Amino acid sequence: MTEKEKKNKKENENNGEGIDTPVEAQKSSPKGEASGNGEGPEADNQVKSEIQELQNQLEQAQAKVAENLDGWQRSQAEFVNYKNRIQRDRELDYASMKGDIIKLVLPILVDLEIALEKRPEDNSWSNGIELIARKFEKILEAEGLKRIGAAGQPFDPNFHEAISNEPNDEIESGHVIEVVQQGYLLGERVIQPAIVRVAE
Repeated sequence: MTEKEKKNKKENENNGEGIDTPVEAQKSSPKGEASGNGEGPEADNQVKSEIQELQNQLEQAQAKVAENLDGWQRSQAEFVNYKNRIQRDRELDYASMKGDIIKLVLPILVDLEIALEKRPEDNSWSNGIELIARKFEKILEAEGLKRIGAAGQPFDPNFHEAISNEPNDEIESGHVIEVVQQGYLLGERVIQPAIVRVAE
């Protein structure tokens, strides 16, 4: 070996070439490589634990979403029920006020009806009164006022008020013989019962 080759060999030894250090030997070994990558039973258990934790968090989030959705749906249903209740209350209040007003003016129509029934045949001005009465009645009918059917019908205390019970050969017992005063309904509400005579 020449002096030059000896010198190069010495320099290589000083630079650490050709010599495996303990760290490099550990990196190059299969056991060290597995250990460096974190593989093995402990790593598998850690991954499974993290997956389980994520699944638990997902289930909790889904349960919270379902709870919030249920609460929102309940709130919506309660709000709709509240609106419907307010609307019904307004309709009832309106119907009640309208009924009270009609009840106040209804005697005028009744008086006109009585006057027309007793009018003289040769009195021409009564035609004008009849026209007024019919116009008045149509206005009230437009607001939901209806006559109560009574003549010849079975007596019904919900709609009729009897002033007499009389024997009658032509009318079946318990039926209305004659309407003395017309009765009226506003929707399903009795504003004024029909005053009638009833067959025994």
